[in-house]
Amino acid sequence: MDAKTQKIISNIYAIKEGFKSTSPWFEKLKEKGLDPLYIAMDGEQSVMKAVKHIWPKARIQRCLYHIQREGTRWLRTYPKTKAGRELRRLLSMLCSIKSIKERNTFINNYKQWVKKYMKFVRSLPLSNIAFKDLKRTMVLLNNALPNMFYYLKELNIPATTNVLEGFYSRLKADYRRHRGLSQKHKIHYLKWYCFFKNNNIL
Repeated sequence: MDAKTQKIISNIYAIKEGFKSTSPWFEKLKEKGLDPLYIAMDGEQSVMKAVKHIWPKARIQRCLYHIQREGTRWLRTYPKTKAGRELRRLLSMLCSIKSIKERNTFINNYKQWVKKYMKFVRSLPLSNIAFKDLKRTMVLLNNALPNMFYYLKELNIPATTNVLEGFYSRLKADYRRHRGLSQKHKIHYLKWYCFFKNNNIL
């Protein structure tokens, strides 16, 4: 989807999202002239690998909502440790960041959290639920941080993939009303659905 116009650029019907399904698709789009500077997406490693394989110069804007949702899911609704509660509180502010100053505050707060609680996290038994939750969330943030805030410098880059996810949710809901379609008809349905969306018929 083009983030600015919200038009569907291209679509494929794939049984599973991954490198094998997306890399050939991206290759065809590149051959047609698509050369993105930035791509906003979730953190699916195999798809990011495909993006970097086809468009090595493109920068990936990690979807802030996916990071927030994944991190708070791992930390659970009611973390049992103070470290977990503070990290969850920090994550809850992520999608509201609108300026460089707020970005810097977020990063500094996270660094302070790491400094304050790293020793505690390492002291937890490896089998401890809190250790697993905190470690997963830290790995998520550490990996995503370099690619989380491009949108603050370029207004055409979305901070989240919410618009596309919303479209996809509606598409899935409509698919469910047509259970029993053959794969061939599902593919045609997808193409028509995107056509209607792009022409404001939906």
